[in-house]
Amino acid sequence: MSSPLSEIIALAAQLIALDTRSSRSNRALAECVVSALPGFAIERLDFTDSDGVGKTALVALRGQAGGCLALSAHMDTVPPVGWTRDPFRPAVEDERLYGLGSCDMKGPMAAAIVAVRSLPADRATMLLLTCDEETTKAGARRIVSESRMLKAHPPAGILVVEPTDLRPLRGHRSDVQFTATARGVQAHSSTANGLNANIALIPFLSEMRDLHLALRTETRLQDPSYVPPWCDLNIIVDNHGTATNITAPLATCRMKFRYSKAIDPAWVIESVEAAARRNGLDLVVRQVGTPPELPVDHPFVQRAAAVTAASPDVGAFGSDASQFATVAPTLILGPGSMEQAHKPEEFIALEQLERSIAIFQRLAIEQPMVAG
Repeated sequence: MSSPLSEIIALAAQLIALDTRSSRSNRALAECVVSALPGFAIERLDFTDSDGVGKTALVALRGQAGGCLALSAHMDTVPPVGWTRDPFRPAVEDERLYGLGSCDMKGPMAAAIVAVRSLPADRATMLLLTCDEETTKAGARRIVSESRMLKAHPPAGILVVEPTDLRPLRGHRSDVQFTATARGVQAHSSTANGLNANIALIPFLSEMRDLHLALRTETRLQDPSYVPPWCDLNIIVDNHGTATNITAPLATCRMKFRYSKAIDPAWVIESVEAAARRNGLDLVVRQVGTPPELPVDHPFVQRAAAVTAASPDVGAFGSDASQFATVAPTLILGPGSMEQAHKPEEFIALEQLERSIAIFQRLAIEQPMVAG
């Protein structure tokens, strides 16, 4: 008879072996997950992303009572940059499971699946399994806007099983993403026939540097509940492979602004929009949900603190909780450490995977039910 940990390792290994970078289709992994959920009603939400790639989000339900606890995980991963081992070959070494997504978050997803399928038969439970969490949150958006199963059986609480070292996070930052584009004319740089797009982008970048520094120094723009307290503005610049002897025809600045619930992002958005107008740049602004944050005394937070024997906190990263918080009170809690996420040689401790089973099950069982 297999142990819960061996079941988690076996399922996580299957998931890790499938390449589900956000740029790839996740449908083979979705089918693997469906096969791991016998006795569950499954709703598939299929769509094609903006790059023409087929994606699938899943809602799985066992039981008919309303007001159950839903567990959520995402199926996509970041690209494997800097790895020395094969990122798609799972391996157990030194009480750790290695592989791309082992921590963020195929290991936690496997733990959630094993936990809910072994709950008592009379306990209704739900899984919300998303895609594109690492990029656009498109899977969670689809579930919230389109899932008939979610609307017919709304959960009383949602647990997003991102790696938190099994410490309950009552909230986290969300973000606004900006893409500013300057256009020029390509020509040999020795001639007078070109127009370098960077000439328009450089003064915009100077203003963004000032905004970046203001966010880090002005206390009115900070939230001391978070570490670090400042709202981050991360700036990425791209000339799309242009050589140094060519006047750049295209210059792109992409930025992610992270902010907490206590911070109004309007001032930053207006500042970026005004700078783009002044410098004649095209600007696309995409706001990714709102920062989810429950009060410390919320019953869901208090139950999670009691079950884990850990004080609730807030996190600087983002997750699908920014979408699901509009559906039900949402908490972030899962095995693994964010220190391992998005890094080469990613791993998750087996001890945390094993402990997560009892935590997930207790939270599901102690969730007050509503007659359906």
